[in-house]
Amino acid sequence: MAAEEWPPEPMDEEIITLLDEQGEEHDFTLLEIVEIDDRPYALLLAIDAPEEGVIVLRLDKDSNGADVLVAIEDDEEFERVREALESLDQED
Repeated sequence: MAAEEWPPEPMDEEIITLLDEQGEEHDFTLLEIVEIDDRPYALLLAIDAPEEGVIVLRLDKDSNGADVLVAIEDDEEFERVREALESLDQED
């Protein structure tokens, strides 16, 4: 996104609360869900620290079929997602 658009406008002010490794809650605004290589990814912005930038998590299903957000741990997947997001950003 261009610098004049920072911070990006949220989709519809949907707030997501995530737990960190220490069990502390952090609130994020859901900016957008994008599909890359037939997989959905959530773009999140920390409410208390928007200057840290956008967080990207993969949207998966747990064993009960509920939506869960998962960190991208595979380096190749991370690189594909990063490149796809940069390309989307350049198109805008």
